[in-house]
Amino acid sequence: MTTTTTTVTKESKVLAALQAGRTLSSAQMRSQFGVGNPQAVVQSLRFKGFAIYLNTVTDTKGRTRRVYRLGTASRSVIAAGYRALANGTVIV
Repeated sequence: MTTTTTTVTKESKVLAALQAGRTLSSAQMRSQFGVGNPQAVVQSLRFKGFAIYLNTVTDTKGRTRRVYRLGTASRSVIAAGYRALANGTVIV
């Protein structure tokens, strides 16, 4: 009998939550997923090609907080990336 063990990283848990449509604050990433440095996790996911945005949201009582969400990059951002690759300013 073969047993397969899958390691689920904190980064993959954050990504799964964002892909499920959730928005996450830095505090939520720390408490729910045990992430020590949420900004580093977000940066790592961005470097892997995920379009993660930081938005400011206001609740009904007027309190604001900043949350991360997964989105779709605009055509201009994608075009800028291709231009950078073509010009040689970015090396893959």
